[in-house]
Amino acid sequence: MAIVLQRVKSENHRRQATALHWSGKKVKSSTIHKLSICGFLTVAMLFASQLDAQNLTLEGQTGGFLTPTAYVVYSAKGQTFSHPAVGFHFVNTSKVIGNVETVSITEGFANRAEVGYTRSIHQVGDATNGGLDLSTLWNFNGMNVFHGKVVLLKDGQGSPFTPGIAVGGLVRVGDKFVTGALDQEFALLHGIVISPKAYNNGDVYIAATKTWAKPPIPFLINIGWKATNAEIFGLGGQSTRFIGRAFGGLGIPLPLSHGIYAVPSFGFTMEPPQVKNLGAIIDGGKAHIPTTLDYAVRVTQKDNPHFAFDIGVGQVAGVIGTHTALTNLPPPYPPTVTLPVDLQAKHILGMGLSIRY
Repeated sequence: MAIVLQRVKSENHRRQATALHWSGKKVKSSTIHKLSICGFLTVAMLFASQLDAQNLTLEGQTGGFLTPTAYVVYSAKGQTFSHPAVGFHFVNTSKVIGNVETVSITEGFANRAEVGYTRSIHQVGDATNGGLDLSTLWNFNGMNVFHGKVVLLKDGQGSPFTPGIAVGGLVRVGDKFVTGALDQEFALLHGIVISPKAYNNGDVYIAATKTWAKPPIPFLINIGWKATNAEIFGLGGQSTRFIGRAFGGLGIPLPLSHGIYAVPSFGFTMEPPQVKNLGAIIDGGKAHIPTTLDYAVRVTQKDNPHFAFDIGVGQVAGVIGTHTALTNLPPPYPPTVTLPVDLQAKHILGMGLSIRY
């Protein structure tokens, strides 16, 4: 069943682009949108700066589930190179987007920098009811992610109140999600057969992080800004332009036993407002992409941690717009029907495990 791509500017064109079969699959769209969302953004909340040393994000940087912090992989005193940190993450978005897993490895340098690589792996969604079948927008294996980060100012440097500050960036290679798939569909509408285009996109960011491990309430707060041309960490395709977005979060460490801490956290991340090509299948030409929120818990060691386990719920996106489709039914049935474009990712589950050897 072909994905309807072009939003109609003429009734004729609308008929061609909307020839969608509304039979039973659920309207799915730029679902990805907030998958990235997936969010547990700032699950990065740890109890001491050391605690962040081996906790990798979904894309392999030290930080929370999705957002980077101003820490890097820990290197032992007097050592230039760290023991490598490895991470595995799973995000359950099977209904429309499809499940996502990532495998990462990151190396630190003298507690001042880090570089790493992540392979993002994807399975096709399995939603079976609704109006639009947009699962094919994510019918790809995944992509590669390369990242790096440099600490400009260490947490507590010069004063106990000084936050850590780091700058970093990453490049995603071979991203065919949403935008690349729609390029192919547009070409098919004109009788041209092409392969989905593989895009490269990336982020450049600055993050400020402060861990306060003293009474009355220990906490970790993280705030940052990034310039990006990717939607939902590349899972949502290309944004329509390079744009600045904010992210951040807060966590509170709670002692369990034997040096193990649980860190409940809340986080957010903003996404670019629109996805390239996606407006062609949304009424009005614009999708509604909300800020991603996450509620998560991290379990890790307080001192010299070698593992961190994250689990949480991301509030990504539900209905992001509507789509008008032809019914192809005779009177008295209406000639068109308005269907919600539902990403079915309003609440999604994510888990992650990071280990430093």
